[in-house]
Amino acid sequence: MIVSLLGLRRRVVASAAAGVCLGGLAVGLAPAAHAAAFEGARASAPATAAAFTCGYYSGNALTVRGDLGPRVREVQCLLGITVDGDFGPITESTVKQFQSWYGHGLAVDGKVGVHTWAALREVAGGIHG
Repeated sequence: MIVSLLGLRRRVVASAAAGVCLGGLAVGLAPAAHAAAFEGARASAPATAAAFTCGYYSGNALTVRGDLGPRVREVQCLLGITVDGDFGPITESTVKQFQSWYGHGLAVDGKVGVHTWAALREVAGGIHG
């Protein structure tokens, strides 16, 4: 969420998406393609956005590599990568790429804590909201 501070950072997920939840692009983009997609998303982002959820999980518990289940599915869906419920190296790498792109004080650690959850949902809300 964090609507007022984020302005143009709303469509990153759609541009980096794998078609599973966010529709459109091919699954498994290379890291460089994700970065390019994040940048391309900035220009078309709306000024405000609502929080978004894919429907797997609506909380904000710490979610990290090695975790399994609905929290991981939600992260993967919000990132637009293959949703398999297994927080492995691809999910961790994509989370780090998102955190780095997003900025605004997010730690680039590959962990999805309260602030990264908010950022992911805020960006996805700009796409779907």
